[in-house]
Amino acid sequence: MTLNEWFKKGLTERTYVHNMEKNRENLLTVYNQYAIHQKEKELLQKLQKKKLRALVITADWCGDAMVNVPIFMRIASEALIDSRYFIRDEHLDLMDQYLTNGTARSIPIIVIIDQDGNEVGKWGPRSTDAQRFVDEKKPDKDAPNFEEAFQVFAKEAAHHYTTDRYLWKDIEKEIVEVLEKI
Repeated sequence: MTLNEWFKKGLTERTYVHNMEKNRENLLTVYNQYAIHQKEKELLQKLQKKKLRALVITADWCGDAMVNVPIFMRIASEALIDSRYFIRDEHLDLMDQYLTNGTARSIPIIVIIDQDGNEVGKWGPRSTDAQRFVDEKKPDKDAPNFEEAFQVFAKEAAHHYTTDRYLWKDIEKEIVEVLEKI
């Protein structure tokens, strides 16, 4: 299936958010509190004429999606990037085209396409600062109390992701860098 065909099958932003069951409140917290700096707004507005589109592979249970997706939504709005959302586990054929390190179904993945359906950019699943946080805080899967430790980590990550505005700017910076190259 081509990226244009995939795009037609995706959920709109509104439908994706309305259908969320797990992290909607946190996603909306970030969405409502995050603002793009004027310098980035000017750059994003220059992209409007390119009529870019995006396929966003995500899931509402994902902490990384909870912070990255609302920031991308704001960026997409400013650049007039028409976006469609795909629940990872319902679209594994699409997801498997964008594996992290060739093996992991890590999300979110944002695929930017032009009007002809050509991939012109890709970002995800997390920014450098977010990766550093995860590397430092996430418990090892072989730890004896992994499930319990992971629950503690997930709560700490949710708090960090919904309050750390420096992290938000790092995410913005990296997504905008991808868009600048288009």
